[in-house]
Amino acid sequence: MSRLRYNRQTAVQHLRSKCDALHHFIDNFGGLDLKVRHESDLFNSLARAIVYQQLSGKAAATIHSRFTHLFADTLPRAIRVRQLSMDQLRGVGLSRNKALAIQDLAEKSLDGSLAGSRQMGRMNDVQIIENLCRVRGIGPWTAQMFLIFNLGRPDVMPSTDLGVQKGVQIVYRMGHLPEPDRVMSRTSHLAPYRSAASWYFWRAADTAPPA
Repeated sequence: MSRLRYNRQTAVQHLRSKCDALHHFIDNFGGLDLKVRHESDLFNSLARAIVYQQLSGKAAATIHSRFTHLFADTLPRAIRVRQLSMDQLRGVGLSRNKALAIQDLAEKSLDGSLAGSRQMGRMNDVQIIENLCRVRGIGPWTAQMFLIFNLGRPDVMPSTDLGVQKGVQIVYRMGHLPEPDRVMSRTSHLAPYRSAASWYFWRAADTAPPA
C-alpha cells in the first residue's frame, strides 16, 4: 500500500509527449517528486486523512499528533477508538463531525464493511472510492487523495480540487477557473498518468504569482 504503482520517468515522458503546455511547464519546473505516504495500516491512513480535511498542514499536524497520543504507542487502532469517549476525541481538537467520522471508520474497519489493504489491492479505483465513501466523513475527494498519496494509483484526476483547477487554469491559460467537468475534458488526453499530471497542476498553482 505504500509504493508508487508506476514509473515516474515513464509518466513524465508521457505527459510531455501528450501536451505541449504541460511539456513547457515541466521543463521549467523539473522532475516529478510525488511521494507516497508510508502509513502503518489502513485505519491509521484513513484516520489521518479525516483529521487533515479542510485544515492547514500545521494545524492538522498538531491535532493529529494529539490524536495519536490517545494511544499507548501513538499508533491509532480501531479497537481502541471504541473505548474513547466523544469528550476525549473532542479534547484533542477534533470537530464533532470528525470525531463521529473516526468512530464510524473504526466500526466499519472492525465489522468488515470496509475493505482491507489486500482486498483494495485487487480493486479498481472506482470500487475503492465507493467502498471508502461508505465511511461517514469520507467523500470522493478524500478517497482520491488516498488513491494518489497512499495507494500510488497512476490515473486519478481530482477535478473538484481547487488547487488542481487553478493549475489547469494556469497551464492552459484559461480566462476563468474551470469547472470539474471542464477539468476532466481538458485533461483526458493525459491518461493513464493523470495522478502525475495532478501533482504538476498543484505545483503550478503553488508557484503562480499573486493575481
